[in-house]
Amino acid sequence: MIHLYFGDGKGKTTAAVGLAVRALGQGIPVVFVQFLKSRPVGEVKLLEKLGAIVLRGKATEGFASRMTEEEKIETKRISNHNFEKALSLCKKKSCVLLVLDEVCAAWNLGLVDRVEIEYLISNKTENMEIVLTGRNPPPVMIEKADYVTEMKKEKHPFDAGVSARRGIEF
Repeated sequence: MIHLYFGDGKGKTTAAVGLAVRALGQGIPVVFVQFLKSRPVGEVKLLEKLGAIVLRGKATEGFASRMTEEEKIETKRISNHNFEKALSLCKKKSCVLLVLDEVCAAWNLGLVDRVEIEYLISNKTENMEIVLTGRNPPPVMIEKADYVTEMKKEKHPFDAGVSARRGIEF
């Protein structure tokens, strides 16, 4: 089935990581692709230690909205490369659960091949589970998803000037 965790609230990646940990605990192969993320985070270490294959990266440490045109081109190349590698692993049965973390943002910013993403979610194989996360999902993701969960922010410490905290937000 296809899971979509979206919205402006905290918890999208956390939910995807939780599902990945559950799958790994049952011996289910996991490939976790993080679009537009490159900074060291705690979940990557743990997922890899548990046996997941994690693919991630972008051309700069800064926010995608502040990228130069060259950084956008390189980030799109990295994103498409990681996506293609993930698909290759899934075809080899090295993946039953495929997580595409922040795919909505990559889609909305034009930093991933939308045609390939749409093809995957429209033609998913029976034995595969796919998780999509991010803000403002395109209609096709909502339409194709079997589970649609919106994370809605009511209150967040960031709004009061509290920076992201190690082990909690990253």
